[in-house]
Amino acid sequence: MRVTFLLIVLSLGCFSCETKSSTTDTISEAKPQHNAERYQVGLLIMDGVYNTELTAPYDIFQHTQYRKNIKQMDVFTIAESLDPVVTFEGMRILPDYSYKGNYPPIDILVVPSAEHHLDTDLENKEMIDWVHKTAEDATFVTSHCDGAFVLAKAGLLDTIVSTTFPSDIEKYRSMFPQLDVREDVLFVHDGKFITSAGGAKSFEAALYLCELLYGKQIADQLAGGLVIDWQLEDVSHVVIESK
Repeated sequence: MRVTFLLIVLSLGCFSCETKSSTTDTISEAKPQHNAERYQVGLLIMDGVYNTELTAPYDIFQHTQYRKNIKQMDVFTIAESLDPVVTFEGMRILPDYSYKGNYPPIDILVVPSAEHHLDTDLENKEMIDWVHKTAEDATFVTSHCDGAFVLAKAGLLDTIVSTTFPSDIEKYRSMFPQLDVREDVLFVHDGKFITSAGGAKSFEAALYLCELLYGKQIADQLAGGLVIDWQLEDVSHVVIESK
């Protein structure tokens, strides 16, 4: 009798494991729902991503969901796989999507800075190709700090005025001599591209895009909700008129 009971328990346990595994696989492979009434904002993350350049735009854009009568933003992270990503500062993040699988169409692509954006990350051809393709289809593309190196490597900034982290400007010019690079500014807006110096000033670049999309009143509300002193005219920036 005890043997029979044990066999039943073991069988149920195996069934439970199989069911759980199957459910997980189904969730990870399920085709995401696309809400055309909202901007779909994808933030590219990888090991070594810097907290501030990730969380600053994430916070600003996510808070549009608490504003009424605007086209709000659905914000998500996307990485090479669904494995945990460890930021430079040690935070562990579970990506929402893998760019090798199914994910929503991306209206706004955000490329935060990461530890190896000046070297080994630029050798990841699959990631660079994905950025190029996604950027071409996106309405806006923003980079923060050394995220500009990824956009430049993807060939997206050859005819675009851009900037990057202040102490990496010379490296940026050296690696991509064809670029028109601006220094001593916090962000540059040229066409669909907004490149920022990064750090805490990533908030300002994200607020600028919101003011562009929603107007000053909404941008002020977003800034106030995060206790940010926001006046666009006080932020050093360059806007390139349409060519």
